[in-house]
Amino acid sequence: MNTARVVVLAIAVAAGGVAAFLASGSDQKPAEVAAPAPKLETTDVLVAKADIPLGQTIKAEDMTWQTWPAATASSSFIRKSERASAVADLTGSIARSPFLAGEPIRETKLVKSNGSGFMAAILPSGMRAVSTEISPETGAGGFILPNDRVDVMLSRRQRNPDSNGGEMVSSEIILSDVRVLAIDQTIEEKNGQKVVVGKTATLELKPAQAEMLTRSRQSGTLTLALRSLVDANKQNEVEEATDEKVITVYRGVDREIYNCTSSCKKRGSEGG
Repeated sequence: MNTARVVVLAIAVAAGGVAAFLASGSDQKPAEVAAPAPKLETTDVLVAKADIPLGQTIKAEDMTWQTWPAATASSSFIRKSERASAVADLTGSIARSPFLAGEPIRETKLVKSNGSGFMAAILPSGMRAVSTEISPETGAGGFILPNDRVDVMLSRRQRNPDSNGGEMVSSEIILSDVRVLAIDQTIEEKNGQKVVVGKTATLELKPAQAEMLTRSRQSGTLTLALRSLVDANKQNEVEEATDEKVITVYRGVDREIYNCTSSCKKRGSEGG
């Protein structure tokens, strides 16, 4: 076999091998490239840098901008893109409700004092702030705090005209679902230990309620009954119960207890 034929044969074999290789790889699909994940849209929201209690005057260092998912940013949030001067604008405001660290700042929970005192600043329009003395016995054992809601009960001791020298004590709820604005606390020593005791409770009342509280304070003992948080919208249920009065009649060392609505029904007797 001459050289020319050998060369041609070698080229043919090589070409066949290349063709076979290309044919074998033509059925394989190219690897798919994963599409990049969509970029999460964010916005800068003004939040509390640390806990802000009720009544605190807001300083610039109490607030900071924090990146927040744009999809979950409420319309009540303050966004840097819309109000870059918010930190300066809100400095000096008073917190009418507490903030937790990291909680978005909402202007509905702030009030501008405009030189007035804190109480006048947080008091809603048309309402009055009225104070009444309390003690551990008349203030739910000291567990009542600002922003709690209470019922105000009046207890009166008076002479029973139907008995000789007997007295009766009546109790009734005169105000229902009242907001506590402030508790004036002092430190006293009890059993050798210093304890914090509330002396005065300031209540948020309508003008007519303020008049009723003032009159009632002169005629008996006022007691604050702490309401559960879940009872915030159940004022009517409490008001229905206020038609009934509990009257205690003392006869020497004995006493009789009556439940009274339109008439009185004896509930029981206790001997001395």
